[in-house]
Formats: sequence, structure tokens, C-alpha cells
Amino acid sequence: MNKLVLLASAAALATTFAAGWQVANWQNDSHALTAERAAQQAINAAMARESEIAANVETRLAELQANERVIDRGIIREIQKPIYQRVCLEPNVIRLLNHAAAGTQPDTAELDAALP
Repeated sequence: MNKLVLLASAAALATTFAAGWQVANWQNDSHALTAERAAQQAINAAMARESEIAANVETRLAELQANERVIDRGIIREIQKPIYQRVCLEPNVIRLLNHAAAGTQPDTAELDAALP
């Protein structure tokens, strides 16, 4: 009977050891899964934040490109048709601009105005 009890005790001990080993593996897998899910949630949150920022940047760039096209058209029109009016410029400056547009040199013998 001693051998039978000893054999049963050894079998019970081996079964308990194997069960404990399996439970420890399950627990380790559970911790790994929890860490993996937390990392995936962090990645998803970062991707959502980056997508929102990228959408805002794309919207702003689209607005800037539209403004750039309008500004370019205005500059092209202004360069093609230079019209100088006396709004902010003095007559002497307008005369110099007209000579520059015509590609001629202003006559240095001409007096611009009476000297004080």
C-alpha cells in the first residue's frame, strides 16, 4: 500500500505541477495580450490625431493655393498693363517711371522744378 500511496502522491504532485505551469502560461499570455491591446489603442489614438492634423493642413494648403492663384493673376495683369496715375506719386516720379517704361533716359538738362 505504501507504494500505491507513494505512486498516487507522485501522480498528484506531477498533475498539480503541470496545472500550475499551464495556469502561469495563461497568466503570462493574458498580460501580453493586455499590453498588446494597450499599445494598439495608443497607436489608434495617435493615428486619429495625426489624421485630423493632416486634414487640417490639407484644408489650409488648399486655401493657400487658391489665394496664390488669385494673387498671381493680379500680378500678371499689373505687369502687362502698367498704368501710373498720380494717386500717391509725385509728377517727377511718374515722369521717371514713364521714361523707364519707354526705355529712354530722362533728359538731365531739364529742370524738374524751380530751385528754392
